[in-house]
Amino acid sequence: MGNKNKTISFRVSEDKFETLREIAEERDISLSAVFRDYVDTLVDHDGQVTVAPDHEIEAATTEETSSESFPPKVEVPKSFVREHERLELEAEHLREQLEEHKRYVTKLRTQLDEMDQDEVIHLEDLDEGEEEEDASYRIGSFDDEF
Repeated sequence: MGNKNKTISFRVSEDKFETLREIAEERDISLSAVFRDYVDTLVDHDGQVTVAPDHEIEAATTEETSSESFPPKVEVPKSFVREHERLELEAEHLREQLEEHKRYVTKLRTQLDEMDQDEVIHLEDLDEGEEEEDASYRIGSFDDEF
Protein backbone atom coordinates (compact mmCIF):
# COMPACT_ATOMS: atom_id res chain seq x y z
CA MET A 1 0.00 0.00 0.00
CA GLY A 2 2.95 2.35 0.34
CA ASN A 3 4.10 4.74 2.98
CA LYS A 4 1.22 6.97 4.05
CA ASN A 5 1.59 9.98 6.33
CA LYS A 6 -0.56 10.08 9.43
CA THR A 7 -2.00 13.15 11.14
CA ILE A 8 -1.40 13.86 14.82
CA SER A 9 -3.46 16.49 16.55
CA PHE A 10 -3.19 17.88 20.07
CA ARG A 11 -4.06 21.00 21.98
CA VAL A 12 -1.71 23.64 23.42
CA SER A 13 -2.38 26.88 25.23
CA GLU A 14 -2.45 30.13 23.25
CA ASP A 15 0.86 31.27 24.75
CA LYS A 16 2.62 28.06 23.72
CA PHE A 17 1.05 28.25 20.28
CA GLU A 18 2.33 31.80 19.79
CA THR A 19 5.80 30.75 20.93
CA LEU A 20 5.81 27.87 18.46
CA ARG A 21 4.65 30.15 15.66
CA GLU A 22 7.47 32.61 16.50
CA ILE A 23 9.99 29.76 16.32
CA ALA A 24 8.63 28.77 12.93
CA GLU A 25 8.82 32.37 11.68
CA GLU A 26 12.41 32.76 12.94
CA ARG A 27 13.44 29.67 11.03
CA ASP A 28 11.32 30.65 8.03
CA ILE A 29 9.46 27.34 8.02
CA SER A 30 5.87 26.34 8.57
CA LEU A 31 4.53 25.44 11.98
CA SER A 32 3.86 21.88 10.83
CA ALA A 33 7.50 21.60 9.67
CA VAL A 34 8.60 22.45 13.24
CA PHE A 35 6.57 19.53 14.55
CA ARG A 36 7.73 17.18 11.78
CA ASP A 37 11.38 17.99 12.57
CA TYR A 38 10.75 17.41 16.27
CA VAL A 39 8.97 14.10 15.66
CA ASP A 40 11.72 12.95 13.25
CA THR A 41 14.39 13.81 15.82
CA LEU A 42 12.41 12.06 18.54
CA VAL A 43 12.09 8.89 16.45
CA ASP A 44 15.76 8.99 15.33
CA HIS A 45 16.98 9.17 18.94
CA ASP A 46 14.52 6.62 20.33
CA GLY A 47 12.61 9.17 22.41
CA GLN A 48 15.73 10.54 24.10
CA VAL A 49 15.28 14.20 23.12
CA THR A 50 15.22 17.25 25.33
CA VAL A 51 13.90 20.57 24.12
CA ALA A 52 16.06 23.43 25.39
CA PRO A 53 16.69 27.03 24.38
CA ASP A 54 19.68 27.71 22.09
CA HIS A 55 21.71 29.53 24.76
CA GLU A 56 21.54 26.51 27.08
CA ILE A 57 22.66 24.19 24.28
CA GLU A 58 25.65 26.37 23.44
CA ALA A 59 26.69 26.54 27.11
CA ALA A 60 26.37 22.77 27.52
CA THR A 61 28.39 22.15 24.34
CA THR A 62 31.32 24.29 25.50
CA GLU A 63 31.33 22.61 28.92
CA GLU A 64 31.40 19.12 27.35
CA THR A 65 34.28 19.91 25.02
CA SER A 66 36.38 21.46 27.77
CA SER A 67 35.86 18.57 30.20
CA GLU A 68 36.61 15.82 27.66
CA SER A 69 40.19 14.70 27.22
CA PHE A 70 41.81 13.75 23.96
CA PRO A 71 41.94 11.04 22.79
CA PRO A 72 38.43 10.07 23.86
CA LYS A 73 38.19 7.05 26.12
CA VAL A 74 35.60 4.35 25.57
CA GLU A 75 34.69 1.59 27.99
CA VAL A 76 34.72 -1.83 26.37
CA PRO A 77 33.05 -4.91 27.89
CA LYS A 78 35.40 -7.61 29.19
CA SER A 79 33.75 -10.18 26.92
CA PHE A 80 34.80 -8.14 23.88
CA VAL A 81 38.40 -7.94 25.12
CA ARG A 82 38.49 -11.68 25.83
CA GLU A 83 37.09 -12.49 22.39
CA HIS A 84 39.65 -10.19 20.78
CA GLU A 85 42.50 -11.87 22.68
CA ARG A 86 41.17 -15.32 21.73
CA LEU A 87 41.04 -14.33 18.06
CA GLU A 88 44.60 -12.94 18.23
CA LEU A 89 45.85 -16.25 19.69
CA GLU A 90 43.99 -18.21 17.04
CA ALA A 91 45.44 -16.02 14.28
CA GLU A 92 48.96 -16.53 15.68
CA HIS A 93 48.39 -20.30 15.76
CA LEU A 94 47.17 -20.28 12.15
CA ARG A 95 50.22 -18.26 11.08
CA GLU A 96 52.49 -20.85 12.72
CA GLN A 97 50.63 -23.67 10.95
CA LEU A 98 50.96 -21.85 7.63
CA GLU A 99 54.72 -21.42 8.12
CA GLU A 100 55.03 -25.12 9.01
CA HIS A 101 53.06 -26.07 5.91
CA LYS A 102 55.25 -23.84 3.73
CA ARG A 103 58.40 -25.49 5.14
CA TYR A 104 56.92 -28.93 4.44
CA VAL A 105 56.02 -28.03 0.85
CA THR A 106 59.49 -26.60 0.31
CA LYS A 107 61.03 -29.81 1.68
CA LEU A 108 58.89 -31.94 -0.66
CA ARG A 109 59.84 -29.77 -3.66
CA THR A 110 63.55 -30.11 -2.89
CA GLN A 111 63.15 -33.88 -2.53
CA LEU A 112 61.36 -33.97 -5.88
CA ASP A 113 64.06 -31.89 -7.54
CA GLU A 114 66.77 -34.19 -6.13
CA MET A 115 65.05 -37.37 -7.35
CA ASP A 116 66.17 -38.99 -10.55
CA GLN A 117 63.70 -37.98 -13.24
CA ASP A 118 63.53 -41.60 -14.44
CA GLU A 119 61.93 -42.62 -11.13
CA VAL A 120 59.16 -40.01 -11.42
CA ILE A 121 56.02 -40.90 -13.32
CA HIS A 122 53.74 -37.97 -14.17
CA LEU A 123 50.02 -38.66 -14.24
CA GLU A 124 49.74 -36.84 -17.56
CA ASP A 125 52.14 -39.38 -19.05
CA LEU A 126 49.90 -42.19 -17.87
CA ASP A 127 46.94 -40.73 -19.76
CA GLU A 128 48.98 -40.49 -22.97
CA GLY A 129 50.28 -44.02 -22.62
CA GLU A 130 46.86 -45.70 -22.44
CA GLU A 131 47.50 -47.34 -25.80
CA GLU A 132 50.03 -49.57 -24.12
CA GLU A 133 47.76 -51.97 -22.23
CA ASP A 134 50.65 -54.25 -21.26
CA ALA A 135 52.50 -51.63 -19.20
CA SER A 136 51.70 -51.85 -15.52
CA TYR A 137 52.67 -49.29 -12.90
CA ARG A 138 52.97 -49.71 -9.21
CA ILE A 139 53.00 -46.88 -6.68
CA GLY A 140 55.66 -47.12 -3.99
CA SER A 141 59.16 -48.50 -3.88
CA PHE A 142 60.09 -51.94 -5.13
CA ASP A 143 61.08 -53.03 -1.64
CA ASP A 144 57.50 -52.91 -0.36
CA GLU A 145 55.84 -56.26 0.26
CA PHE A 146 52.18 -56.89 -0.27
